[in-house]
Amino acid sequence: MAKGLGKGLNSIFQDVDFHEETVQEIELKDCRPNPYQPRKVFEADAIEELKDSILQYGVLQPIIVRRGIKGYEIVVGERRFRASKEAGLSTIPAVIRELSDEQMMELALLENLQREDLTPIEEAEAYDRLINELNIKQDELAKRLGKSRPHITNMIRLLSLPEKVRAMVNSKELTMGHARALLSIKDEEQLLLVVEKIKKEHLNVRQVEQLITKLNDKTNKKKKSQTKKDVFIASKESELQERLGTGVNIQQGKRKGKIEIEYFDRDDLDRIIDLLVKAE
Repeated sequence: MAKGLGKGLNSIFQDVDFHEETVQEIELKDCRPNPYQPRKVFEADAIEELKDSILQYGVLQPIIVRRGIKGYEIVVGERRFRASKEAGLSTIPAVIRELSDEQMMELALLENLQREDLTPIEEAEAYDRLINELNIKQDELAKRLGKSRPHITNMIRLLSLPEKVRAMVNSKELTMGHARALLSIKDEEQLLLVVEKIKKEHLNVRQVEQLITKLNDKTNKKKKSQTKKDVFIASKESELQERLGTGVNIQQGKRKGKIEIEYFDRDDLDRIIDLLVKAE
C-alpha cells in the first residue's frame, strides 16, 4: 500500500467478504474498460513487460468486474486486461461483484492510488470527479480515501493550470513541484513563457520558484507605481485578508468601488460565506 493511505478496500466495502468470492474465467471480448477509470495513460513499456510475465506465468491476480448491459465492465485490472489481449489470451480470471457507480469510482481510484500509478493531474481529476459526481465534500472524501484535506485541496488546484501545462505534467515533462510553483502565476501568458523557459533551460523546481519570486516582485512594484492605494482602502484590504484567510482586492472607483475575494473551490467558498454571514 502506498504511503499516506490510511484506508484499504475493506474500509469502503465493509459488507463484502473478499475471502468468499469465486474466481472464474471470462471472455476477454466480453470485457469493457471502466468508465470511471482515473488513469488516462497506459505506458506501452509497462504493458509489454506485463504481457511477457503473463506469457510465462499466466495472470496471477484476477481482475474485478461487474456485469454491464453487455458483458462486463472492468472495475480493477485494466492493465492486466490490456496485457492479456496483447498476449493473445481469450479468457482472463475474474471476480464478479455487484457494485454501484459510486463504489466503482472509489475502488478504481483507490486501487490506482495504492499502486501509485496516477499522474498528479489524473489524481486531481479523479478527486474532482468524485466530489462533483458523488456530491460529497472534501472532508468526507479525505476520510474515505485516507488522505488529508489539504492534500486533496492542493491536488485539485492543479486543474486551474492551462490545458497545455496539465498535459506536460501528465507526460512527465513537468514535475508535481513545477506545477505547484506555477500556480502562483496569475497571468496565463506569463505562465506559458515560464514553462518554455523551464523546458529550454531544464530548470529545477528551486530555480523555478526563484524565477517566479522575481517576476512577482517586478509585477507588484509595477502595480504600486501605477496605482497607489488610499491608506484607508489598503488598511481595510489587509483587514479583510486576515479575517477571511484569502486574497482580497479592493478597487476604488470615482462613483463606486469593487471588492474581489479569492477562493479555491466550493468548500472554500462555503467557508468564506459562513465567515461573512457570521460577521453580520
